Amino acid sequence: MPSSDTDGPLRPRLPDWLKVQMPGGPRYIELKQLMRDSQLHTVCEEARCPNIGECWERSAATFMILGDICTRACAYCAVTTGRPGTVDLGEPFRLAATVKRMELQYCVITSVNRDDLADGGAGIFAACIKQVQQAVPGCKVEVLIPDFQGNPDALAKVVAAQPHVLNHNIESVERVFRRVRPKGDYRQSLQLLQQVKSINPNMVTKSGIIVGMGETGDELRQTMRDLRAVDCDLLTVGQYLRPSIKHIKIDRFYTPAEFDEIRQDGEEMGFKHVAAGPLVRSSYHADEQHEAAAG
Repeated sequence: MPSSDTDGPLRPRLPDWLKVQMPGGPRYIELKQLMRDSQLHTVCEEARCPNIGECWERSAATFMILGDICTRACAYCAVTTGRPGTVDLGEPFRLAATVKRMELQYCVITSVNRDDLADGGAGIFAACIKQVQQAVPGCKVEVLIPDFQGNPDALAKVVAAQPHVLNHNIESVERVFRRVRPKGDYRQSLQLLQQVKSINPNMVTKSGIIVGMGETGDELRQTMRDLRAVDCDLLTVGQYLRPSIKHIKIDRFYTPAEFDEIRQDGEEMGFKHVAAGPLVRSSYHADEQHEAAAG
């Protein structure tokens, strides 16, 4: 019987460039307790990000709103799938208070997919942006949004709240996309980024790609060109790491040299900033990317 995408060992042995220290510094412990006290979730924890130790030690965290249960089951993602709970209308206020307590100058907000909601949770995104900006006027806000099932009114709500960066990850190349994101649509994701620029031409847009899920080099660069064709400003490219045996297998590990080539290609295509590396994730050093776009 042929093997499926999810058969076999969890992952091949990690190359040296993908090994990181276990988190556990004093700032990490402090932030973990703060998140629990504030009843907030972070994608750092839910998606098992390898950079959690580094980022939390430098007081950088990506807040995950609208609960920790996703209505989709993407083949690469560690976030729990199921039936989400009710919307917590107090979450934007608690998030803003936590950002103020952490004295953040840059805040990243993302969410699970909430296909059960008419606006996909866009109203809560907008409320979070506004509350953070009111509580910490100097703090810049980046949002990493789902596709809202192509709902233009939902997208307009988020854009109207004026985040400093609007991120929507394409995640993979067009050929692989349907296999790893069965409830998403490659062209719809590109259209979303294009619509942002139609609503507000000055808004900085961003997207991310995960490599190692079966794409070819030519396909990867075509996806980068597709993103530039909709005037996407910022790009992140990182290595896929299999969360569990139920998820799609790793096709291969890219070397640091290959990531350098990807970064150079992206810069030549016209991205204002490209973060490409084995451990790069959507919000990795997001403040530095924003500064590059602003400059």
